[in-house]
Amino acid sequence: MNGMMLQGFSWYLPADGQHWRRMAERAPELATRGFTAIWLPPAYKGQAGAADVGYGVYDLWDLGEFDQKGTVRTKYGTREDYVAAVKTLQSEGIDVLGDVVLNHKMGGDELQEFEAVEVDPANRDTVIGEPTTIRAWTRFTFPGRAGKLDGFVWDADCFTGCDWDDAQQRTGLWRNANKQWATDVDRSENGNFDYLMGMDIDLADERVYQQLIRWGSWYLRTTGVNGLRLDALKHMSRSFYQRWLTDLRSTVDHELFVVGEYWSHDLEALRGYLSEVEPLSLFDVPLHFNFFNASQNRDGIDFTHIFDSTLVSSDPIRAVTFVENHDTQPDQALASTVAHWFKPAAYALILLREAGYPCVFFADLYGLPNDAIPAVAELPLLMEVRMSCAYGQQRDWFDEPDVVGWTREGSEDGPGCAVVLSRRDGAEKRMEVGAAHAGERWVCVLGEEGFVDIDDDGFATFPARGALLSVYLPEPAAEGLSNIPIIVRPNHE
Repeated sequence: MNGMMLQGFSWYLPADGQHWRRMAERAPELATRGFTAIWLPPAYKGQAGAADVGYGVYDLWDLGEFDQKGTVRTKYGTREDYVAAVKTLQSEGIDVLGDVVLNHKMGGDELQEFEAVEVDPANRDTVIGEPTTIRAWTRFTFPGRAGKLDGFVWDADCFTGCDWDDAQQRTGLWRNANKQWATDVDRSENGNFDYLMGMDIDLADERVYQQLIRWGSWYLRTTGVNGLRLDALKHMSRSFYQRWLTDLRSTVDHELFVVGEYWSHDLEALRGYLSEVEPLSLFDVPLHFNFFNASQNRDGIDFTHIFDSTLVSSDPIRAVTFVENHDTQPDQALASTVAHWFKPAAYALILLREAGYPCVFFADLYGLPNDAIPAVAELPLLMEVRMSCAYGQQRDWFDEPDVVGWTREGSEDGPGCAVVLSRRDGAEKRMEVGAAHAGERWVCVLGEEGFVDIDDDGFATFPARGALLSVYLPEPAAEGLSNIPIIVRPNHE
């Protein structure tokens, strides 16, 4: 079966505490759609309490069972709801990935004074002031938990830096005078991009390391998740994750799939990270930006370069491909929203090809008014074609900038498919589907065409007149589809 992941949330989900229950209710539907894994949002308590999406981390140990930050539950529900949702999804054959944020903490319980040096936010290696005493929210005692589950108290010695001095009541960027920024982080921006936000955790501190190992082992045992999604890798020590993942894997008796977010356009940055931290997959950020840039240039798309400098073209085994995620959607700091008219083509490029592990965005599948993102109407059909048909040898015809195509020959798992992407009126592409299909009739299930006949050599000319995306299947496979075929036009909005 073709693997397919769902990012099971978006940024602006209702903060009603019902998301875990809704995901459990959707489990049978998600399995039927062909999802083999789901990435759920952070499950622990954030500084904004019931409104926190999960990236303003307060207490990793509170999965929604302690009265902290004005709430027992998280934005998504209680610990009981979360564990139940994980088990329900797994009962349908879907692996669950937990979202892990170990870069920073926010919402400290007590102020502390400590010596720090102010640094230039645009070049964090440049000190712009003399050592001075600042006051910051560095003490995390978690009074609502009162030592239950774990008694570790975070203090100023656990952090390398912060962006607020309460004594002066001003923002800036300060490095703990007794600490140094990690050197094995991204250095292409801001001199050293160790610091991201909040209280920056010192991952080189042995007390901190042992605490994070204790938590990680507990989290895996408690929740039963199958794998992890790691946040903000470009800001975190590579040596930390190499050690942490190795030690964490030794505490479980199953394979632990891990995918990380290293947010960079630069393929070499991703390749460099993968060469140092193994085994690990990364989201294919360069491919996302290729999709984004193509969608901003409706009349000038060059499809022959759509996979240039992407992880999926360089290291397909460890590339998790995606079109959109919670960070790229409108109004987010990393907003780079792929134009809606181009999303069917982008999803075809990750779902109907053999390379990469595709991840579908929750908002693109369901359409969420709170996110101002409409559902991609073609997506259910593309997912069904992936699940039931897109198998076997792949042949590519990426030879013209305005019309490209590929075929899958089929195997015992599915009969194959043919795909054409075009921005040219009257386009067509002659492609081979394999001699085993000679004499068959194939049907256009997505696009504006009808039938094509496969010749004795296994070739056919596949028209794409007036459609951005055309997908063809063997006639019996087309007749068995559950989702209704859709016409996709170049000006589809």
